Amino acid sequence: MFSLDGYRALRTDGGVVRRTDRGVLTITGADRAAWLQGLVTNDVASLAPGETRYAAYLTPQGRMITDLNVISRADRLLLDVPAPLAASLRERLDGLIFAEDAQVLDSSATLEVWSSIGPNDGAIIDVIVEAGQPHGVSYPEINLDTFEVVRIERGIPRFLADMDTETIPLEAGIEDRAISFTKGCYVGQEVIVRVTHRGGGRVAKKLVRWKADPSAAVVPLAGARIFSEARDIGRVTSAAFSQGREAVVGLGYVHRDFVDPGTEVTVVWNDSRSKVTIE
Repeated sequence: MFSLDGYRALRTDGGVVRRTDRGVLTITGADRAAWLQGLVTNDVASLAPGETRYAAYLTPQGRMITDLNVISRADRLLLDVPAPLAASLRERLDGLIFAEDAQVLDSSATLEVWSSIGPNDGAIIDVIVEAGQPHGVSYPEINLDTFEVVRIERGIPRFLADMDTETIPLEAGIEDRAISFTKGCYVGQEVIVRVTHRGGGRVAKKLVRWKADPSAAVVPLAGARIFSEARDIGRVTSAAFSQGREAVVGLGYVHRDFVDPGTEVTVVWNDSRSKVTIE
């Protein structure tokens, strides 16, 4: 349940949240980094112990299987992944090991993911610790529902909400932090390169952040349609009421012709129509 006290504390003092929505996979073996390098979109082979890198894992058609944070430890790699997908991802990755010295384990029962959020829109940093052990972050603890509002305010997409198995990373706008355009080959690279270099990065739809008119009282659910006059141009993926901005805010996909900041559109949910502005 959303906590106004926790929200206010986070904005002024920072906060830490246990990410029960995330699971952890562990990859061991001498070939672990080179093997994973050929599967994900970012350069993980160059990670030094203690470093973290965000990436995506794609189908050959360039659609997302998941997003993930890759954390390097001295003798292993930790993959911070959506909790509902942890078991199936372990099986999928394990099936891609042939002659490589690599092993994939689901460590979700023994390792926990915590996110620390700095005050005043500070950075969000993930920490993985042994289950039940101190996370080592001095910020006050907030709950996941409160963190979800902050995530939406900041326009950070979440897999299984704002991204799914039909999403191309370029549509979600995560390419700057999730994709290396200088590393070697990875699954789905051909599609990404074709869209980026031959197509000028143009995709049919893009994920945008929006803010509703302050008079709008309804928080639309995922799937609510977005219109420009009579034209259906997209859908809402996440929305929440922002105490800090005193308005309903959200994320959603719109046709590429309507992504410019300041564009005014309408969100339709049941019998409610709310004027919103693309940010």
